[in-house]
Amino acid sequence: MRQRARFSRTVVVGAAALALVLPLSGCGADSGAAAGDTIHVLVYGDAANKVEKELVATFNKTSKVKAVLDTVPGADYQAKLQTIINSKQAPDVFFNWGGGSIKPFVDADLLLPLDPFIEEDPALKEKFLPSVFNSAVIDGASYGVPMRGTQPVLLFHNDKVLKKAGVEPPETWGDLLAAVKALKSEGVTPIALGGGDRWPTLMWFEYLYDRIAGPELFEKALAGDREVWASPDSRKALGKIRELVDAGAFGTNYDSVKFTDQGSATLLATGKAAFELMGSWEYSTQQDAHPEFAENDLGYSAFPSVEGGKGDQANIVGNTNNFYSVLKRTKHPMAVAEFLKLMYSDQFVKAQLDIGNLPTTTNTEEFLDTAASPEFAEFQYDLVKEAPAFQLSWDQAYPQSAATSMYQALQQFFNGSLDEDAFIAAMQALPTP
Repeated sequence: MRQRARFSRTVVVGAAALALVLPLSGCGADSGAAAGDTIHVLVYGDAANKVEKELVATFNKTSKVKAVLDTVPGADYQAKLQTIINSKQAPDVFFNWGGGSIKPFVDADLLLPLDPFIEEDPALKEKFLPSVFNSAVIDGASYGVPMRGTQPVLLFHNDKVLKKAGVEPPETWGDLLAAVKALKSEGVTPIALGGGDRWPTLMWFEYLYDRIAGPELFEKALAGDREVWASPDSRKALGKIRELVDAGAFGTNYDSVKFTDQGSATLLATGKAAFELMGSWEYSTQQDAHPEFAENDLGYSAFPSVEGGKGDQANIVGNTNNFYSVLKRTKHPMAVAEFLKLMYSDQFVKAQLDIGNLPTTTNTEEFLDTAASPEFAEFQYDLVKEAPAFQLSWDQAYPQSAATSMYQALQQFFNGSLDEDAFIAAMQALPTP
């Protein structure tokens, strides 16, 4: 069983690690670039922005064309991007999840293929793990350069709360149900859930479908086989979800709690909840908002196995990476190309590791001991490296046009207002890529 009781003492790498000093010969030297010319970089607003701010600052030290970092709070990011992507307010470079999240923009001819950049600088592709880089290859063309890091979903826990209740991180589904019972008897909400955001609820579906049916069911659904949603394995996964909800694992107020305003993360950090199923960005969130908890009592483990399931316990779900994509209308493609080169620098890798992210560059392994928590970095690295399957989050694999209906079905099944048949019908009605 993969687990770690808590994080080791945070390594303070200091300003030098975040300085990201990198010589950029000829950086941003677009023909005719004038003082005051800018490129706008739009990113998801959260605790990871500290690295992105440093990256922009470094770029601006040498570039005639200056980069401006625009952030949008996580809860509003997708809606804001959809609103401005084809307007005068559109950024030059923007954060995304690759795959289905950018395909509509590719289909609308809004994005710049990056293959010419790669021809000029092969490292823009060769410095990243192929399986990750290819997540943003659409119809044979490259539309994204990896940024931040890979983001497997892990089962985080409050080590102090578990010890008080005599509970260990669960290795099996039965262990998890037993832990729920023990924690409830201690007056603790067993599992924090930001149901108000809806996408945290999705993580429970992703893992249970994988553990019970294996990754093949979702792969078939994504390819257009709608019947798999009505299969016995699908119904078994839904039964497990209902079992956990009915056991009181999430309390009663989960739909009024959000992760994006740190609500669920705070429940975990303050000991009001024992577990939270969340992407690996939980660490940077806790490091930023609750540093003492992140240092001493934040633990993590892999999602438990499910007896009789077809999925390998080593399988993981989550986001293979985040990406920067480029709008075709940018006036400064050369400056953008130079900006993207920072995504594979040694300094950038160290800075991402310093906030708990795991970059997907080919040289990441040699810097793991410089991470904020080397144990956490190594745990993630081994998990991703050894996983037989890494399933992309459903809301990123499906087209964005499917998100609202998917989230609604997930939320309504979770709170009991949709039964199995109605949930299955809703998933069958989703548009596929």
